[in-house]
Amino acid sequence: TKLKASQLSSGKYDEIILANGVIPRQIEIDGINHPKVLSYTDVLSKKESVGNTIAIIGAGGIGFDVAEYLLHSDHSNKIVEIETFLSSWGVDTQYLNPGGLTDQILRLPSRQIYLLKRSPGKHGTSLGKTTGWIHKTSLLNHGVQMIADVKYLKIDDVGLHIEVKGEQKVLIVDHIIICAGQQSSRELYNELIQLDLYPHLIGGANEAVELDAKRAIHQACCLAANI
Repeated sequence: TKLKASQLSSGKYDEIILANGVIPRQIEIDGINHPKVLSYTDVLSKKESVGNTIAIIGAGGIGFDVAEYLLHSDHSNKIVEIETFLSSWGVDTQYLNPGGLTDQILRLPSRQIYLLKRSPGKHGTSLGKTTGWIHKTSLLNHGVQMIADVKYLKIDDVGLHIEVKGEQKVLIVDHIIICAGQQSSRELYNELIQLDLYPHLIGGANEAVELDAKRAIHQACCLAANI
């Protein structure tokens, strides 16, 4: 049930704490409302159907996660997923080889994916130091094309029109998925302010830049102690 400000107002609570997270950040591109365009929440939460050729706008943590998710066409068979993971990294489950390693077996990718970002430089620099290389290697092993220094021109029936280092090209794709960051979910907060209620904001609702679970937990603990 989506909570309404009026429900909080009528409840006469001593304290109201909003930890309702973030919403996808909207971007401005000609054709952004085209049927080909989906947000990452459409794909991950609403389970919208996605085609076989995809351009992902945004190469942060969300973009990498969505690309990884889309490389696996069937998420229902966990046994197959585990076997695929082990074989793709060359894990010898029978321990017949030194170090428990054997040759990698890379299956053909189920989709052609382009992972795009505006900034120049290598992909994956903002990912976690201990696991980021794993995500990047996995995507590269499955043929994901990583393109940096991209200027987005427009979206139409053909696909995504871009410019890279002065050269214009068209990515002929079925869908464009927007993973261009997030912003704090403040709709309920603003409604409460108008009712002269002043809730506490913690987590992503407080600050969406570089979402940090450690910071969010720290805010919650300190607030609980103070109250």
